[in-house]
Amino acid sequence: MNPALLDDFSLEMTGKDVSGLEEARDSIPPGTRINITFLAGEDTGTRLRAARAVKRLGFVPVPHISARRLPSRSALEEFLAGLAADGTAENVFVVGGDPARPEGPYEDALAVLRTGLLRGHGVRHVGITGYPEGHPGIADRTLWASLTDKAAAIGAERFTGDVITQFGFDVDPVLTWLEALRARGVHLPVRIGVPGPAGVRRLLGYATRFGVGTSASVARKYGFSLTNLMGTTGPDRFLRTLAERYDPDRHGSVKVHFYTFGGLRATAEWITRFRQDVPAVGQDVPAVGQDAPAVSRG
Repeated sequence: MNPALLDDFSLEMTGKDVSGLEEARDSIPPGTRINITFLAGEDTGTRLRAARAVKRLGFVPVPHISARRLPSRSALEEFLAGLAADGTAENVFVVGGDPARPEGPYEDALAVLRTGLLRGHGVRHVGITGYPEGHPGIADRTLWASLTDKAAAIGAERFTGDVITQFGFDVDPVLTWLEALRARGVHLPVRIGVPGPAGVRRLLGYATRFGVGTSASVARKYGFSLTNLMGTTGPDRFLRTLAERYDPDRHGSVKVHFYTFGGLRATAEWITRFRQDVPAVGQDVPAVGQDAPAVSRG
């Protein structure tokens, strides 16, 4: 297995994880893209400080914009202006957000993309969401229509972009979804979401919340048991299987995005160990490539 498997991986943190990022900095390659979530209970100042810290530590900040959490157009402008003033606006990730009802004028990520405000504040790259196993609150046909519309909007605004997927435990639906994505004419690079090493019980809690499959057979493939929830597990098997079955002609450009669940240092150190162990596995394969993850509504 080629150690390039994890070249150009990305990580996720919350606005309150700055101290954790400082502790982990020596384990993270310079220039790594680090997404900064847009969670309830964190104000604009917290999010801007986190983006500045990511940049100061030598990484690429990717602030999230949660459409349904924005109370007004002026709130969006204020956030973008703050990013622009700090030099942290070039890359953003636009997500619908958790609230059942929008807190302001933006129903979804597409509405934010169509404001015309992003480019005017220095945004050049836009990330959007993908759901290989669907979304518990959104019909599949709606998810696909939203994704293709957002990809078209990114192209129309001449942004570069990528798709970051919800995490999962099973490679099969990921590869099936990638083929369906390319068949629909979406050729943006995709970052496959994987959970960093974490307690099994915690992972299952997030999986239940976001509709991720956790049958007994899926759990065994990933490397944990539903009858023993006390241990910790990492994505070793998932990543090896993904690398072995990834076909760039069918699946396009694919990289890896780690949801760290607050464990930035643990995730970064796990990646370092995994990359060191990879060459011993055998044959070469093609390279691929919040607290709660920001998956929410597209």
